[in-house]
Amino acid sequence: MIDSVSAQEQPNAAPAAPLAAPASAEVASGAAAQAPEAAPAQAASTDGAAPRPRADGARRGGRNRRNPGVQQASSGVADASAPAAPRAPQRVHPALEQLAALYPHLFGAVFRPLKRGIFQDLLAAHPEMFERDALKVALGIHTRSTRYLQSVAAGEKRHDLAGQPVEDMAPEHVHHALLEVYRRRSNSKARATEDLLPKLRNRMMAAFETSGLTREAYTELVQGRDETANAILDEAFAEWAARNAKDEALLRAFEASGQTLEAFADMYGMVARTVGQQIERARKLAAAAAAAEVAAAAAAVAAAEEAAEVAAVATPPAAPADEA
Repeated sequence: MIDSVSAQEQPNAAPAAPLAAPASAEVASGAAAQAPEAAPAQAASTDGAAPRPRADGARRGGRNRRNPGVQQASSGVADASAPAAPRAPQRVHPALEQLAALYPHLFGAVFRPLKRGIFQDLLAAHPEMFERDALKVALGIHTRSTRYLQSVAAGEKRHDLAGQPVEDMAPEHVHHALLEVYRRRSNSKARATEDLLPKLRNRMMAAFETSGLTREAYTELVQGRDETANAILDEAFAEWAARNAKDEALLRAFEASGQTLEAFADMYGMVARTVGQQIERARKLAAAAAAAEVAAAAAAVAAAEEAAEVAAVATPPAAPADEA
């Protein structure tokens, strides 16, 4: 669900069907290779003997006369094995052709995520050019296309008609676009034997880290009813936690060694660049955790002060004591 304004602007918020494992290439090719079986035909005699009588008492014509049943069966096999006629190329929706000509930076060779409300913007900018229903259909086709979903999954900002980035993509939209692109690629025969799950899990965690949310907040935001998709997210978080623990241990060892990065990496037979990336990740994670703790403490103090103020206002002042 890419846009909350109109359904035609939204790519699928979640996979239309539960995510399935790629189909076996052998099964697919075996099913495609099956052809209708030709009915067995009685062969005509070629040894010069008299033709055999038919069941109805009639006699065949000449010895060179072909059996119509054999000819028909042969013709049927030939038709089944003949190459299928090439499909006619799908025609692009006329409104999409107009949009690509008007806004090549949005609908051209590269697709950009569209700002919410782009439908109304287009109608206002071109009141005489676009028919309302046709524009709805065209935008629906565009935002459900794989190329558009790939731009959303990449976490690009939403763009206005001028091509300027105007707002961040919502984390749940990025997550659902990642799942839908994965589903389509998994169902592609060209990639049926490729394991795309590791890449999907890595991209999920990259999107999570970019969101700046806590794990709990992110999970609550993106989880849906698809249990397979939820399981993939859990697996991604498990890998992320294991990686973070490894990075943290490496950072502690590096800081305790007192050596340079190059010397430390050489001591353990590791690549200095890789060690540096792991250490940097560990430091960022530690800084984020510390910032979250400070924010949580500040929020707790503010809540306590607000509660005290409310209590003070609700408590009536004490009545003055009677004078003697």
